[in-house]
Amino acid sequence: MKIISIISKSLKEQTRSYWILLLSLSMGPFFIFVYSLIMETSRLQYDILIVNNDMDVLINGQNVNHGNELIDYYNIPKEDFSTIPFTVVKTDDRIKSIDKLKNKDADALIIIDGSFSQLLEKQKQKGDSIAPSIEFIGDLTNTNYLISAVWANEILNEFIFQTTNSKRLVEVKETPLGMSASINDFDMIVPGILIISLIMLMFTASIAFVSEVENKTIIRLKLSKITTFEFLAGISIVQLFMGVLSVLLTLLTAIILGFNYTGSLTIMIVIACLTSLSIISFSLIISAITKSANEVLIVGNFPMFLFMFFTGAAFPLKSDALFTIAGYSINIQGLMTPTHAISALNKTLIMDMNFTSIMPEIISIVVLTIFYFIIGAMIFKRRHLKLT
Repeated sequence: MKIISIISKSLKEQTRSYWILLLSLSMGPFFIFVYSLIMETSRLQYDILIVNNDMDVLINGQNVNHGNELIDYYNIPKEDFSTIPFTVVKTDDRIKSIDKLKNKDADALIIIDGSFSQLLEKQKQKGDSIAPSIEFIGDLTNTNYLISAVWANEILNEFIFQTTNSKRLVEVKETPLGMSASINDFDMIVPGILIISLIMLMFTASIAFVSEVENKTIIRLKLSKITTFEFLAGISIVQLFMGVLSVLLTLLTAIILGFNYTGSLTIMIVIACLTSLSIISFSLIISAITKSANEVLIVGNFPMFLFMFFTGAAFPLKSDALFTIAGYSINIQGLMTPTHAISALNKTLIMDMNFTSIMPEIISIVVLTIFYFIIGAMIFKRRHLKLT
């Protein structure tokens, strides 16, 4: 079959352009490695200082200091607060602690009043007494202080409830969506980087198509009476293989660097294949309006920039919906297939949803792929495959 010959020829041409191939296959793992370093160096750590002025109280012949117990309670790992990385350090000097806050060496300072234990015991025995005093000190314009103070206060309330045997007025329960309770910031960016590795096909596929024109080999192909479908399908199959390989290499790199992979590999490959086909189809448009690899490298930068930075691949991006179809919102970014691919990967890898739940995204990718392909094939045939 002629299509087999096109596949074989395209594979040989792709391996000859090894720098382009290396760039395409390495971009995904490279971004994964860079983002891993960024997440590691920018990992949030909230530092809380505590000055314990609490005075011991005598209970059943033993001295009890609930202030020290509170400090120990902060340092006990708690299931409800396991996702909040903060450390608690006991200190005796209020002034030096405030200086640390001013110098950003700590995020919050807690001052335990001298009557803390005494008032807690009264509240425990009588059930109604003056509330113990706790002072929070920090920069109210600093987000780190606001976050650490909220969580420190929540743990403080939990400690008081347990110490006084009182009951909460309201019991709040937090239910995470899918796997969102067990993932970190690095896990959240991996789906987008997987799609970035596919967006790089925009160059390799465009150059694979246009190189036939630049090298004049398109003339021999036209004389061989090869059909437009056979020519485009042969090159597309090779590029599809490159896309899947790129995604798998990127995923493997992410797993090595600590990505918690829990989704379905089959669903991910299906999404990768459809997205690869969509990028290849769009690349056909680029190759149709260019005549050389240099022109591809110039013209292709603009759509690649849009696909990478305005679809949510490089960083989260959201805009208002232009319209909805069967309850599925379509925004301006929805005209680019990576938007739907990232949404599908987030649903399957993070929200742990099944294949049925991503059907709107799958349908959107297929429709846009067909749209890209029809336009690209028509222009390419008219400019480069038409016998004159």
